Amino acid sequence: MKAEPAAQARLLDLQELDTELHRLDHRARHLPEVAEANRLKERVDQIDGELVSAQTGVSDVERQQRKAESDVDQVRTRSDRDTKRLESGQITNAKELQNLQSEIASLGRRQAELEEVVLEVMERAEELNAEVARLTAERERTVAEYTETVARRDTAAAGIQWDRARVVENRARVAEEVPDDLLALYDKLRAQYDGVAAAPLRYGRCGGCKLALSTVELNEIKATPADEIVRCDDCRRILVRTEESGLGSQDGQ
Repeated sequence: MKAEPAAQARLLDLQELDTELHRLDHRARHLPEVAEANRLKERVDQIDGELVSAQTGVSDVERQQRKAESDVDQVRTRSDRDTKRLESGQITNAKELQNLQSEIASLGRRQAELEEVVLEVMERAEELNAEVARLTAERERTVAEYTETVARRDTAAAGIQWDRARVVENRARVAEEVPDDLLALYDKLRAQYDGVAAAPLRYGRCGGCKLALSTVELNEIKATPADEIVRCDDCRRILVRTEESGLGSQDGQ
């Protein structure tokens, strides 16, 4: 394949622009704000789950508290009624009187037990409500941090996108100055060799694989017409001759 030295030199400009596009794409994929936003979003989701669990616990405990308080009221009402009967003096039968006193005592013990249950349930409700309040506050802080991180992420991404659009425009302009067949070869090699298709030959070394060419290889390149496309024998990338190629009189052609 043949191409004017000037067109070959433009491949280096094209390669520089493609390398810049690769760098920008890598930056866009690895913005620290992206990972941070994802982490914060996961934490918000986790808090939401914990909140649902805590709020469900509060509802359950409140229901238990209402049931325990209702039981206490029932026992207290019955105990008050029996006490009034006892104090009324209407009961004269000794056995009946003894049974009533025994029932009042039993109701007193039952009331004490139920009141203890109420206290325990109230303490549990207080703990759960405190947990709900803590999680709610943490969620508000995390959501605020997430919103701020997303804003920074979007700003950074927009900046990268603006830079990318500029580079894409410059690339299109440079690509127009490269012959179609050479451009097709360049794009094919770029897909094959990690995005690097063209490299400068400087001081006898390939800029693609960074290996020094042998004297025989340099002499072969020196003997090759300036409009002939040269490939590196090691990495097979296009070698673009420069003023610092180390080819002597052919440098700069």
